[in-house]
Amino acid sequence: MAESVSSLPLFRPWAGLGLIAALLLASVVATRPLLPGSDADAATLDTILLWHALMPRAATAILVGAALGLSGALLQRVLRNPIADASTLGIASGAQLALTLGIAFAPALIAAWREGLALAGGLTAAGGVLALGWKRGLDPVTMVLSGMVISLTAAALSAFVVLAKGEYLMSLFIWGAGALNQQSWDAPATIAIRLVIGAAATSLLLRPLAILGLDDAGARSLGVGLLTTRLVILLVAVWLAASVTAEVGIIGFVGLAAPAFARLAGARTPRQIVLVAPIAGAIVLSITDSLVQLAVPGFADLAPTGAATALFGGPLLLWLLPRVRSAELSRLDAGVPAYAGRAPNRSVTLPLVAAVATAALVLGLTIGRSAEGWQFATGPAFAELLPFRWPRLVAAGAAGAMLAVAGTLMQRITGNPMASPEVLGVSAGGGVGLAATLFLFGFPGPLVMMGAMALGAAATLAIMLSIAARSGLSPERFLLAGIAVGAFCMAILTTVLASGGMEAYTLLVWMTGSTNRTGPVEALIAIIAAAVLISPLFLFRRWLDILPLGTDFGAGIGLPVRRARLVLALFAAGLTSIACFVVGPLSLVGLIGPHLARLLGFSRGAGQLTAAALIGAAVLILADWLSRIVAFPYQVPVGLFAALIGGPYLIWLLRRGMNNG
Repeated sequence: MAESVSSLPLFRPWAGLGLIAALLLASVVATRPLLPGSDADAATLDTILLWHALMPRAATAILVGAALGLSGALLQRVLRNPIADASTLGIASGAQLALTLGIAFAPALIAAWREGLALAGGLTAAGGVLALGWKRGLDPVTMVLSGMVISLTAAALSAFVVLAKGEYLMSLFIWGAGALNQQSWDAPATIAIRLVIGAAATSLLLRPLAILGLDDAGARSLGVGLLTTRLVILLVAVWLAASVTAEVGIIGFVGLAAPAFARLAGARTPRQIVLVAPIAGAIVLSITDSLVQLAVPGFADLAPTGAATALFGGPLLLWLLPRVRSAELSRLDAGVPAYAGRAPNRSVTLPLVAAVATAALVLGLTIGRSAEGWQFATGPAFAELLPFRWPRLVAAGAAGAMLAVAGTLMQRITGNPMASPEVLGVSAGGGVGLAATLFLFGFPGPLVMMGAMALGAAATLAIMLSIAARSGLSPERFLLAGIAVGAFCMAILTTVLASGGMEAYTLLVWMTGSTNRTGPVEALIAIIAAAVLISPLFLFRRWLDILPLGTDFGAGIGLPVRRARLVLALFAAGLTSIACFVVGPLSLVGLIGPHLARLLGFSRGAGQLTAAALIGAAVLILADWLSRIVAFPYQVPVGLFAALIGGPYLIWLLRRGMNNG
């Protein structure tokens, strides 16, 4: 009773917010469209609309918010991570991928076992994140990076499935973005049952949840089986999130916001947090859903509610990240272990890497498949195929070189070997610029689209720099700011994709990195841009060598650290935008190229730039060639194909350890 009495003040802030949510819902009901027809028919239809569409939707928003709030509270407690939820850990993306595969290839299974399929996908993603973070003591930054890798890989696979099945599956993006529209009470009834079961299970786990706040040794001394307890709590949390995804799609970041708001209201104990977080989640999602409906008159929503909530995710992450206490953060600024390596024999290694890139180009130009089988093009056949093959191969190679160099710059700027255009959201920022251009100007030419992407990438990078500048452009805050801004940009892209139409389909094709329509103009632009933007970087070799050693060391020897990071960041933005225009934002070459260069022993700035550029070019040229032949006569988009290669590589890299170059 004492606990209940002491918890009463925690609910007072939510009374006012609950009243706001109720007033907004009343506004939605009061402003619902008038239906045509006779008075009797209109009244009947209006009653059906109210009690079988608007009210079930309102109930769904409340119940989904509560379920995600409880799921987020459990995840954050068991992982001791204030930025853990189904979105940041890749659980929702894993569930969505499983459901997308089911809809595309086994619709009967979806009808019979939708929730089980979503749970399987969510558990697979959660298992991958846990496996990557376990050796690091479930370190928050490692867990979020791992979740991002899982999400990127799942997004690439989902996009490929949609493209493979044709434009008729574009509606998957509306569902996947979290549409709460209802036509009956079935979904809220289902979620209500799951929420009651989850709440009952949580009540039985309150004592283990309290003990998990201690260190592992203290928890074991009290007789708690840590592994079993964590797995049971994780199972409940993942099940709740997967059930929501199965019913309404991905509702982004409510599970992140609700526990944070509960703590802001004064909740401190596990009991208080699991009591208040579902209420906070229900109110937040109810208010968001009402605002989405009120923003556009009629029956059309401004955006799916899940995408609208995801737009708050980036700013919320920015607010929460300074509160993260990570063992990794103290090591990011050191930089030396990440760039230590054996000295290569450059007279042998660089020519060998260049030979591999050249061989990949020759392979792509001469060898292919046709209806008669494998073909080696020579003579007239080679001349006929050359105009079709060389633009896409040259463009892919130039894009690979630019992405690898951009990744090298970002790793040098942050002192973190996990930084890349994909991880820091710069490529997603370029996508926002492209999306804005498509909706403002229809289908402009490639130069206009590249310019818009460059502006988007530069704006994204400027925002990250301004945020990180508050901490002296420290590498760890730059990295975390990039994660948050990238989440916000991806939410915008998800909203655009969910809108449907040819603009959204064009954006989807770009996101997968298709080079099918690459012509001589795009190829020449890419190769010229690569030469113009990469060549001057060798003038900054001293900056590149010193920046990974840390802010204090650089300032101590007279390096203009802020100016150096700003100049190199602008080069990285330009390289990223042009490269992503060709191969999309998901290729992960920006991480693979510089890391493989380090594995070959190129620890100095100029050497790593050169090797990374050659490796990036070779990887994307090979990816483009393989994308044409692995599924012949169909073609896999090269950016997507590279992401499907790079995702497992990045998972291996996280497993191996970020600082074990």
